[in-house]
Amino acid sequence: MVDKDKILLAVEYFEKGYRLHISGDVEKAIDAYRKSINYYPTPKAHNFLGWALSLLGKYEEAIEECKIAIELDPDYGNPYNDIGTYLVNLNRYDESIYWFQKALQARDYDSPHIALYNLGRVFEKKGMWFNALKYYKEAIELNPDYPPAVTSYHKLLALLN
Repeated sequence: MVDKDKILLAVEYFEKGYRLHISGDVEKAIDAYRKSINYYPTPKAHNFLGWALSLLGKYEEAIEECKIAIELDPDYGNPYNDIGTYLVNLNRYDESIYWFQKALQARDYDSPHIALYNLGRVFEKKGMWFNALKYYKEAIELNPDYPPAVTSYHKLLALLN
């Protein structure tokens, strides 16, 4: 049986961590996310802890937190995309493709346009421009108001003309 008080404390610390995170106090956010996890671990808390760690350049630790999030809920798409992003930051492009594709397959992922955009970025970095255009276009089709995809698509299209 789960202790309701622990769950309430976990939620309280997660929300505190998120507020600190958004306000730019990443170190304190990390502490709050860890307290939340100590009370009651959730995929979201691990994923956000990973995001906060990544902002400090701690990509390997961030990846590990995202993998824990995936273990807790394999259908939650955000950690797959985030792992891919951290791998891009580590210049591990080929590995990142797998994770972005996993994000797109996840049942609980409300931002597939971001994973598509990220795939476009990877293929652009690899010099595979037509593949990049394809993914940018797919991202735009899902979310026409997503500026990074729109900008990247038009910029790459202009370079090819």
